[in-house]
Amino acid sequence: MTEIPSVSPKELDVLRALERLEKCIIDEIVKDVRLKDKSEAAAIIAKLETKGLVKVKKLEEKYVILDEEGVKYCQEGLPERKILKVLYERKEIPIKDLKGLVDMDNKILSPAIGWVLRKGWAKMEKKGEDKVLIITELGEKAINSLGKDEKLLLKIKERGSIPIESIDKKLLKDLSSRKNVIKIVSKPKIIVEITELGKDVLKSSEIEVGALTPEMLRTGSWRSVKFRRYGLEGYVGMVYAGRIHPMTYIIRKIRRIFLEMGFKEIRGDFVTSAFWNMDVLFVPQDHPARDLQDTYYLKEPFTLEIDSELASIIKEVHENGGKTGSIGWKYSWDPKVAEKALLRSHTTAVTIKYLAEHPDEVPLRAFIIGRVFRREAIDATHLSEFTQVDGIIVEEKANLRMLIGVLKEFYRRLGFKDVRVRPSYFPYTEPSLEIFVKFKGRWLELGGAGIFRPEVTEPLGIKGRVLAWGLGLERLVALILGLDDIRKIYVPEISWLRMSPIRPLSYASYASEDNW
Repeated sequence: MTEIPSVSPKELDVLRALERLEKCIIDEIVKDVRLKDKSEAAAIIAKLETKGLVKVKKLEEKYVILDEEGVKYCQEGLPERKILKVLYERKEIPIKDLKGLVDMDNKILSPAIGWVLRKGWAKMEKKGEDKVLIITELGEKAINSLGKDEKLLLKIKERGSIPIESIDKKLLKDLSSRKNVIKIVSKPKIIVEITELGKDVLKSSEIEVGALTPEMLRTGSWRSVKFRRYGLEGYVGMVYAGRIHPMTYIIRKIRRIFLEMGFKEIRGDFVTSAFWNMDVLFVPQDHPARDLQDTYYLKEPFTLEIDSELASIIKEVHENGGKTGSIGWKYSWDPKVAEKALLRSHTTAVTIKYLAEHPDEVPLRAFIIGRVFRREAIDATHLSEFTQVDGIIVEEKANLRMLIGVLKEFYRRLGFKDVRVRPSYFPYTEPSLEIFVKFKGRWLELGGAGIFRPEVTEPLGIKGRVLAWGLGLERLVALILGLDDIRKIYVPEISWLRMSPIRPLSYASYASEDNW
């Protein structure tokens, strides 16, 4: 005969609920038994499953949620709805005039016209050389009522998600054919069912007591109850400790490394002029980095005032080299181009302005960690807003050997034992270097460095040679965390943050190959 296992009062309550509900999901158990949350219910069910009192089936259900365009369409309406509103007022519109009336990109306009025709809201006729869109009787009626697809989108927005089985197949196919309107996701579904042994337990109703209470001691009732044994095989919910974001952690570590190496931190504004962002750094005004597709220029303020005396010196340097011994770039420098306001595209714009304002501060060791902005096409290796680090050393006898030595020490403290450099080119440094570190058996480029050119330092009256280097932090974080896409660093998923490996020790142990 099978031994009847004992159960706790809450386990008994769950078994009674399962007997009433038969097969059910965890949410129903939480509601029926009035448990604290699903985690508590899952822990009790796991114990009951271990004792053979319940059966658990893990299934997956598919749900439909809104994608980016779906959220937009819920707010602004479907593209064909915009066409219908204009068509309702005018009754007929030549296709060539439609774009100007609805303010819609061709990639959206063409499919939208197709949907208007497909839904029977309009018909297409040729009048002379023009194709004309003419509203139909169905279109007249549709102006004041939402279609099935529009109602479904609003329903999904209201509920967050809808089971895929509850949606008409044709309607689902139509919405799926539109790009980025809906997404189909899978959600786990756990079905719990009481076993025959569980029913036998309900008949015997032998209750286990989990803890000895003062009342039991006072009355002596502890002698007649059965105490629950300690068990290590039951389910225990995961407990997550609080932690900071990996980017914040690494920024703090890099700041500490700089401070330990005798550097001081400087800061500056996001908004600056092209003068400080490029011209002072001897970047010619026809350089590709200045193009609208690469730099965020501002409408307000459109320009920022620059020092006229310094501007005249920079003008000479660009045109003929001035007093630097250089021949310059041999073009006519325009102060109006230099006055344009923009979002800084690198943190060097801040460091060079600081040097210009403190030309006599020699020796100097300074660094900046800050956000920069570039009009990049966002993909796995590029962001339009990212974090950059700049380090500079100003000394009269600074040289390339000193720069390489400091670089190796800096990256060693980051956790990279093997560092090497190779010649490169940057407009405002000469010589220029690319920095490579060995990580998991591969050499990876992780920053640039160099010595500021005389065309940069001499016009500003800087007394000393300037060693400089920098790196993008997102690439470093992605490297350490093993991410193949830097966009994942900023995905707002608490589960990713909980599972990211944060070391409480030094950054060196955090980045060490032994830990990865």
